[in-house]
Amino acid sequence: MNATDRTPADLLRSALAADPGRPLVTFYDDATGERVELSVATFANWVAKTANLLQGDLNTGPGDRVTLLLPAHWQTAAWLLACSSVGAVADVGGDPAAADVVVSGPGTLEAARACRGERVALALRPLGGRFPQPPEGFLDYAVEVPGQGDRFAPFAPVDPDEPALIVAGREFSAAEVVERARAEAPGLGLTGPGSRILSTLPYDTWEGLSAGLFGALATGGSVVLCRNAGSLDEEALAQRIEAERVTATAR
Repeated sequence: MNATDRTPADLLRSALAADPGRPLVTFYDDATGERVELSVATFANWVAKTANLLQGDLNTGPGDRVTLLLPAHWQTAAWLLACSSVGAVADVGGDPAAADVVVSGPGTLEAARACRGERVALALRPLGGRFPQPPEGFLDYAVEVPGQGDRFAPFAPVDPDEPALIVAGREFSAAEVVERARAEAPGLGLTGPGSRILSTLPYDTWEGLSAGLFGALATGGSVVLCRNAGSLDEEALAQRIEAERVTATAR
């Protein structure tokens, strides 16, 4: 990663330039049996499409608040980087009533209706599937995102020193996200390219976001993100760690 990278979106651009084909996010959902592996290039494509949706269709720009009512999931990771690309503030688990845009999973739709701005719903189905019946008052992400552009350019410059993330009541600028992720990565066992961390932590704390996304992105590593991993016994988890060539864990 480049020392000049000052936003999470900068980190992703550097990763794409360095090695677009390497794995970045491998996602497991142990409630459904889903496994998805996204290379840097594939993940960056999802981020670009999501950022174009945010900026072009949802009229979101620097300083706007996007409340994410989503679990630790590969699509949540894409939304976090899309917000960074646009310059919006990603408010993880925040108050929908205070948001310009709310992005909700299937279990939080009623709470998300408090948002008076744009509402987007994610079915969180395997392979990025759609809702069987789109929730009333929401855009279905799986319907809207495929037609978006594969490249993204912000209408306005993104200031690294402006607020970029709110999680567990704490606000971070984009530069603080990058700096803290870099500083804490060695303690997570992320020592550089080739490091691969398995995280079962939710995304509702900084620790979960650092272990489940930002730490790997800041160091050229990769993450194995496990949702609903409580159903795994120690033997099954050990087998996954071996199969995925994991070098560090956060549980």
